[in-house]
Amino acid sequence: MQEFIDGMADILEIDAAKVTPQLVLADLSWDSLAIISTIALVDDLYDQMLDGQALAYCVTVADVQALIKPKA
Repeated sequence: MQEFIDGMADILEIDAAKVTPQLVLADLSWDSLAIISTIALVDDLYDQMLDGQALAYCVTVADVQALIKPKA
């Protein structure tokens, strides 16, 4: 999960220590480019393709994490 946090920090252009489940994405640079970058991040890390529209409705980092299905 640390790789996900580090990746989100890069996407949002903030320090990884500030990436918490409660972090409100709209307070940062959560835009279409960030959404596409998050899709690529999750695909690289978890081999899963997230829905861009579902990501657009995410309010917090926890919402993004909830879209990631655990590997069986």
